[in-house]
Amino acid sequence: MSFPRALLLLPTAALAFAATPDGQDLYTKNCAACHETLSPLQNHVALKTMSPEYIMRVLNIGAMRVQAAKLTRDERAAVAEYLTGKAPEAAPSGEVGRCPGAPSKSFAGPQWNGWGVDLENTRFQPADAAGLTAQQVPRLKLKWAFGFPGDYSAYAQPAIAGGRVFVGSAAGLVYSLDASSGCTYWSFQAASGVRTGITIGPGDVAYFGDAHANVYAVDANTGKLIWKTTVDEYPTARVTASPKLYEGRLYMGVASRDEWLSVDPRFQCCKFRGSVVALDAKTGKQVWKTYTITEPAHPTSKTKAGTQLWGPSGVGVWTSPTIDTKRKVLYVGTGDSYSEPPTPMSDSILALDLSTGKIVWTKQITEGDVFNGNCLQAKPSTCPINVGPDADFGSSPILRTLPGGRSLLIAGQKSGVVHALDPDKKGETVWETRVGKGGVLGGIQWGPSADRETAYVALSDIGLIPAPEGVIPDPKAGGGLFAIQLSTGEKLWSVLPPPEGCKTPHCSPAQSAAVTAIPGVVFSGSMDGHLRAYDAKNGKILWDYDTAKEYQTVNGVPGKGGSLDGPGPAVAGGLLVVNSGYAFFNGISGNVLLAFGVE
Repeated sequence: MSFPRALLLLPTAALAFAATPDGQDLYTKNCAACHETLSPLQNHVALKTMSPEYIMRVLNIGAMRVQAAKLTRDERAAVAEYLTGKAPEAAPSGEVGRCPGAPSKSFAGPQWNGWGVDLENTRFQPADAAGLTAQQVPRLKLKWAFGFPGDYSAYAQPAIAGGRVFVGSAAGLVYSLDASSGCTYWSFQAASGVRTGITIGPGDVAYFGDAHANVYAVDANTGKLIWKTTVDEYPTARVTASPKLYEGRLYMGVASRDEWLSVDPRFQCCKFRGSVVALDAKTGKQVWKTYTITEPAHPTSKTKAGTQLWGPSGVGVWTSPTIDTKRKVLYVGTGDSYSEPPTPMSDSILALDLSTGKIVWTKQITEGDVFNGNCLQAKPSTCPINVGPDADFGSSPILRTLPGGRSLLIAGQKSGVVHALDPDKKGETVWETRVGKGGVLGGIQWGPSADRETAYVALSDIGLIPAPEGVIPDPKAGGGLFAIQLSTGEKLWSVLPPPEGCKTPHCSPAQSAAVTAIPGVVFSGSMDGHLRAYDAKNGKILWDYDTAKEYQTVNGVPGKGGSLDGPGPAVAGGLLVVNSGYAFFNGISGNVLLAFGVE
């Protein structure tokens, strides 16, 4: 092949600039090995439904930033355009829906603060703070909807404080909204997606973490950055667990994406090890850090294709810490190991000294659980020889003191079992109650709620079936809400979805989202998009709202609801707020925060 002389005289850089990146070729070489296999990752059919701006964010600062690091910005844009058929555009200005004035600087009054509303992570809001009674719940109406620009999922735990709603987004934007109208006081751009709850502390400071393992402190009145600390330098480390503030220290767990990145047979699984970190709340400086695996990973073996494997690894901390002020310890649940050899603190409840981070005791519930995403491939290569059940603790332990004075830790596991442990006897098992079969995405995902006598437990047990998108949720599998007596573990009542399942495309009856309760009422969201209120005495449905619809939002962003997963509703001062839209595993996508009140 011959080239024109003028073209041959161009500098190499000019030739590179003149060449338009081939998005299809780039996708095939860099993405297809994972996305075009029968796995929970979305393939090109599912990715086509996303916006090119969303895909660009995922490649630039999101979950795929490590894989996309070797691509230029133009090459990433070419991949986004190939997948969606549209070129990425600049983000809108975001001026629509701005509040006309500054917020009140008072944070007095009812709050839903952080993940679990209190230090014990009960997710139970007392009557005086809820401002909502069981008799009023059937009269709940939508007050306003807020749209997250360009997002495909809405997955952060909202907080309510000082007449404002604070919430993070998949785009890494954290918002302060007026609780009455939904107008925007300020927004803050984090380095990556924010799915943690927002914790408001003394001095009007808002704390949260992001998917790059950064933790932030910003002025809750203005959104101005106070400090930013990276709690783990590992490339795929992330903070999903909401930070917990107590006596001037901020505590959080650290997890990673290694488990799912190992779907790629070329990924050297795995080097990450989980941890719990304590920071000085004023400065962001690390006070202590305790790893869930005592030794760093080392090379172990190679696959037939020559991929180097590492271990031990994994045991991420996905859960918001639970603070025990009486015993001066914090409790966290841990995840599975990602690679061999197995480790002694995987699938465990850990008690750590608040002052030093020293591990006071551990209770391993499931031994030898080694699992990674490659195990779901048709031809596994980096999957461990002895595959575990992937029975993480993805939900925070709940600390409850019974009427007689005995304390219990209530821990829901992906195995489908609820455990009651004795914190005074190093986590000795008091009772165990099975509510489902469990599995990789099954069992108890984001966590129960508990009042003084009863735990309210939602069951996922989601099923996945083959589809043009790769896999989609099984509309007839999963779901259920259970009331369990704290003192005995006895099931008091249960409500199961109808056997015919749900009808909306990409729906599932699975109830993976965290549960929220107020006196007399239990709120549980479903992957079919419904938020339901149940009578705490017998499970009767008091209110049912289908969030999977389109909305006119207060900030002018096209809004759509979808699956409910991850966080549960926040309730305070007569307001209920919940995110709608969860597209992971090809659920019903969405991008709205919905606020309800009694008319």
